[in-house]
Amino acid sequence: MLKDRYLTPFIVDDLKDKMVFVGGPRQVGKTTLCRNFVASYFKNHAYFNWDNRADRKSIIASSWPGDAELLIFDEIHKYRQWKGFIKGEYDKLKETYKFLVTGSARLDLYRKGSDSLQGRYHYYRLHPFTLAEKEGIPYEASVMKELKIGNGFHHGALSTLDAFGGFPEPFMKQSKRQLRRWHNEKIERMFREDILDVQTIRDIGNMKLLSDMLQSKVGSLLSLNAIREDLEVSHRAISHWMDILEAFYYHFRIYPYSAKKIRSLKKEPKLYLWDWSEVENEAVRFENLIASHLLKFLHFITDYEGYRAELYFLRDVDKREVDFLITIDGRPWFAVEAKLSDAGLSPHLLYFKERLSIPYVFQVIKKDKTDRLEKGARIISAGKFLSGLI
Repeated sequence: MLKDRYLTPFIVDDLKDKMVFVGGPRQVGKTTLCRNFVASYFKNHAYFNWDNRADRKSIIASSWPGDAELLIFDEIHKYRQWKGFIKGEYDKLKETYKFLVTGSARLDLYRKGSDSLQGRYHYYRLHPFTLAEKEGIPYEASVMKELKIGNGFHHGALSTLDAFGGFPEPFMKQSKRQLRRWHNEKIERMFREDILDVQTIRDIGNMKLLSDMLQSKVGSLLSLNAIREDLEVSHRAISHWMDILEAFYYHFRIYPYSAKKIRSLKKEPKLYLWDWSEVENEAVRFENLIASHLLKFLHFITDYEGYRAELYFLRDVDKREVDFLITIDGRPWFAVEAKLSDAGLSPHLLYFKERLSIPYVFQVIKKDKTDRLEKGARIISAGKFLSGLI
């Protein structure tokens, strides 16, 4: 039974002085977070879903329960005038109610369309379960400091996340059959209920083929031109579809870190899926799992701490490469190389550590239980490393 989500105390704290918006991929648990967990901190709350006819009438009439402390609005961005409505209600009633707004991935798209709400809300991106959250390990990281990593290896939790991903439904059912069905239904609903609701796609068939192809592109340099040739469509169409799929939290891209000291490449990004359980190859799936954990960590640092946290990879003209680099306000914080087994320290990790003065570097191993320092690099089991994130 799910007891809480990692964002709960931070949202409750932020509601003291502003509205809070919660976005993220479909079926990641946004409604549960708001109704079950955040709401439990208030004596009474009221929940309104724009998809419910009775709730729509209450919203339009601005009819709110007198004994509620928290108002939760779900899918209200489907109301064309929602920003002006929320702004007006908040400005009038902020001394009486706290306002919590959530919805599908589209909320983030509509939020960026205007600055009429600027200064009135905090925005969080809710991610799937990760190891630290699953194990109930509190967030204790300090930006630009050494990660606070515990003693446990958490191999069982890592194995479960690797096999079933971090989305609540398949994670808690832990059934391969249910996972396959969930994958199929998730993709269909994303296109039918999300994308086509806000975007006019003339060639939806090829766009679905693109989403199928992306599973085989995970972890490698992404060439849109090669995909364009495979699908026989224009570069403009491929680029547009990729942006849409990214906006709806199907995949994310990370780019090479640019620095003169390493003669870095400024070309194609690498691609990863929000749901790493879709990736069949074990090594690639593990790399995606690490990327997703890091992205969640950095999104939290950005959304709550207010730093400009970024995720890159390292690659130079001599084809030296390291999987991930984390920066804070443009400064390197730590680098991560992901490997299935301990096959010796990567010389590329040491090279980039020296050239870029990276304070901390990690070689993260999936299969071995290890934690040691070697030439300034920490070679560490994945479960143990991930326990230091969020």
